[in-house]
Amino acid sequence: MKRFWTKVDVVESGAGRGIALDDRPLKTPARATLVLPAPSLADAVAQEWRECGEEIDPRRMPMTGLANAAIDRVAPDPAAFAAQLARYAEADLLCYRAEGPSSLVERQAAAWDPPLEWARRRFDVTFVVTHGLMHVDQPRPTVDRLSRSLQAQDPFRLAALSPLITIGGSLVTAIALLEQALTIDQLVAAVTLDEQWQIDKWGADAEAEAVLAARAADLRSAARFLNLLRG
Repeated sequence: MKRFWTKVDVVESGAGRGIALDDRPLKTPARATLVLPAPSLADAVAQEWRECGEEIDPRRMPMTGLANAAIDRVAPDPAAFAAQLARYAEADLLCYRAEGPSSLVERQAAAWDPPLEWARRRFDVTFVVTHGLMHVDQPRPTVDRLSRSLQAQDPFRLAALSPLITIGGSLVTAIALLEQALTIDQLVAAVTLDEQWQIDKWGADAEAEAVLAARAADLRSAARFLNLLRG
């Protein structure tokens, strides 16, 4: 779509703030009015529209995209959306360790043990950690308590948690980031550890590095969205 506006404003809109393009309210793809719950998030979305070029490129507007997802995809049934994400509690990346070599085993332990230990204390749960890719069942209380943590979130936070969980493959690191027990740098390092180890060991590959960079960018955008919701 071509750019059709010259002015972008943040405006009061019901329980939050909306975005006006030449005094016309910005709509989501499903034609709902875009209403944002936090001033900082509204400012960030407005800035994306101000900086948009002559053609709209959704890939360069991640805050808008996540806000659209919160309203169009999550808000109609937050419980069902949270339940889909909660399935990652049954096969969290951090619970599946390499059998070797020792350098990778040690790197995984250093990056993955602390978030698991935090989750054990935070939710009073246990995790089954295995070596290899064969699925292991996690204790039912662990799955239930992590699931309830997601069910307690609003649609905007669920929209941000979705890429953090699905791209990273770890529910634990996403919840730890949400509760500020983990930084985004630590999360990115943890969930891309195996790929980064391969690069360190065998050398850089342009295609692999591009994929890794894209994953990291999406994770950082989701983390920024969560942070903007706080202010």
